[in-house]
Amino acid sequence: MLTTLKTAYTDTRAADLAWGLGREPLPALAVLDLQLHGFDVQLRLLGASHQVLLEGEGSRCSETVACMSGNSTALPLGVSTLVDGREYEFAARVEELSQGAFAGRAQELLALVADHPHGLAGTFPGSPNAFTALLAQWHEGTVGWRTWHAYPQEGRLVTTRTCVGARVPAALRPPGAGGLEIGGLPDGRSPQVPCV
Repeated sequence: MLTTLKTAYTDTRAADLAWGLGREPLPALAVLDLQLHGFDVQLRLLGASHQVLLEGEGSRCSETVACMSGNSTALPLGVSTLVDGREYEFAARVEELSQGAFAGRAQELLALVADHPHGLAGTFPGSPNAFTALLAQWHEGTVGWRTWHAYPQEGRLVTTRTCVGARVPAALRPPGAGGLEIGGLPDGRSPQVPCV
């Protein structure tokens, strides 16, 4: 689903994005409700940012990537933790593109998401390449989503991937499990998130 967001483009720098888990639903400009193999997934556009709410099989997850104050972390390369007893993995990257490459990539992504039954994209008035897009998917027992946050004035495209996997039995959780492990892999690479 593709929509034009009736709002000013306010989150105008990729560096302003932050990541957080567990936030209550924030006011959304567009929402897409999905059912994926018994999970309720709600994709929410918050201006130039996103929120995904996931609920099912006794678990809940709320992920927000936006310009936020308090209770958030600067956008990490990767996170691997437990959320409500389920494996949660998040990865982000920032691409810098030339003006021509940016326009082409923006239109490809918008076409992909707009035509997908589990996709939601919003463009901003005055700039066809300023957009936020989300795409959810079920893959081998895992609910996942990808997002794209476009900043044409900077030539930057922020891409995120998230997977919420199997429930980890309490007896198998290591002591202190559930705390966030934030950062990339020891060699500096971001973790691979294979589900979407």
